[in-house]
Amino acid sequence: MQIWLEQVQDEPFNWDETQSIAKETLERHELLDLGPVHWHGQVVYADPGYFLRAHLSYEQTLSCNRCLKPIVEHAESDVELMILVEKHPPLGGEHALHEQDLGLMYVPDEVFETDPILIEQLQLNVPMKPLCREDCQGLCAICGADKNAGACSCVETTTDSRWAALAALKSRLEEKK
Repeated sequence: MQIWLEQVQDEPFNWDETQSIAKETLERHELLDLGPVHWHGQVVYADPGYFLRAHLSYEQTLSCNRCLKPIVEHAESDVELMILVEKHPPLGGEHALHEQDLGLMYVPDEVFETDPILIEQLQLNVPMKPLCREDCQGLCAICGADKNAGACSCVETTTDSRWAALAALKSRLEEKK
């Protein structure tokens, strides 16, 4: 959605819409499905810029990081952002980010595109390591059985076969002493 900021100076711009966003847009492998995103908000003129306040809600289906079961969760987010129009934005490169810079967005012209803000909020609401429950046991490393459903018959080895050559060398050195 595009908002012409010149028109907002005369009267606030309000919206209330439901958008479908493809899960591939977010590029998060733990996201299995993304429901329609309902969001509403308002942009008002607040000299020297514009103030955006919005609320979004939707359902997302995630894959548990340990057992791979799907998790359906409701997500909500509030957005508050000051938009400043800067005809000649500073050139790229690194610069220090100060606390007063948080919540600011610079746009090069009077047309403000809301989709990047929506995508950013959706990405922020995907947890880094989603879990179906806090005490999830995960999958057996040997047979792949779900440990939450019960113990499997696999015998876990305490030694790692990748270290066998080093263990043999160590025992030979100890024998020579």
